[in-house]
Amino acid sequence: MIAALLMSDVTADVSGTSTASQSHAAIVLPLLALLGTVLLIGAVLALFVRNYLRKRNAAAVRRPGGSIGEPRGARIFQSPVFHCPNRWLAVKSNNPQTVQKALGLHNPTPCSWTEGMARVSDQKLFVSPPVNGWVLVVGSLLPDSSEDVDACFRFLHRLSRELGEVQFFSVSRAVGHHAWARFENGRVLRGYAWAGETLWNQGHKTWGERKLGLKCFEYFEGDSRGHFAQLEPVRANSERVLSLASLWSVDPTSVDDSMLTDAFGIAGDLSQARPR
Repeated sequence: MIAALLMSDVTADVSGTSTASQSHAAIVLPLLALLGTVLLIGAVLALFVRNYLRKRNAAAVRRPGGSIGEPRGARIFQSPVFHCPNRWLAVKSNNPQTVQKALGLHNPTPCSWTEGMARVSDQKLFVSPPVNGWVLVVGSLLPDSSEDVDACFRFLHRLSRELGEVQFFSVSRAVGHHAWARFENGRVLRGYAWAGETLWNQGHKTWGERKLGLKCFEYFEGDSRGHFAQLEPVRANSERVLSLASLWSVDPTSVDDSMLTDAFGIAGDLSQARPR
């Protein structure tokens, strides 16, 4: 009798252990399957991203004709030094010293492109070495068309009378303000500025503007305060200023490495000579 009771207890223990093991397996196995599925999906996504980046980099190196809105030969640097400036000039010239004198810069200091861009401050401009027949001028003291478009016009008019062809570009992506202008020997070829409304629209649309699909509002047409549907073309214009600069002259963010090694520009002090 006692033996039978002991045998029944042992059988019950074994049965309970087996049931617990089955319950444990029923929980663990689905979790392992789920973990394996997640890892597999992660591996597939990683391979997809790697292949995408490889194809994009290969396309950037080949540069057969550029993508829509990016002119042929454009290449963007990843260094913070080459981020898009807020305002810059492109002067048709191979002589930075001539441009420096026309601007009236004081305390001119020869420096490389990288050093000059790093020195740009509230009291300095950087005059670049020649880039494909153009000299670029970068600095926050260049006239801001969104603050005083008349002062910007007078400055560009005077400078172009001294230097020939002068181009002006301005962009503020934070608020969407943008402007571009071309002067030649004191004559306006094209001028457009938008800052919440159209401030300047002079001359005919250029081939580059039409190619990029830029929307240039007439006076009193482009007031974003009353026409929210116009915010999209305004944003698109701001994003394509660099592309327009590349079509007209030089995109400052797409200068070839070979132009940055031995060439020197000029950093100048504007404390005694602000542009007029």
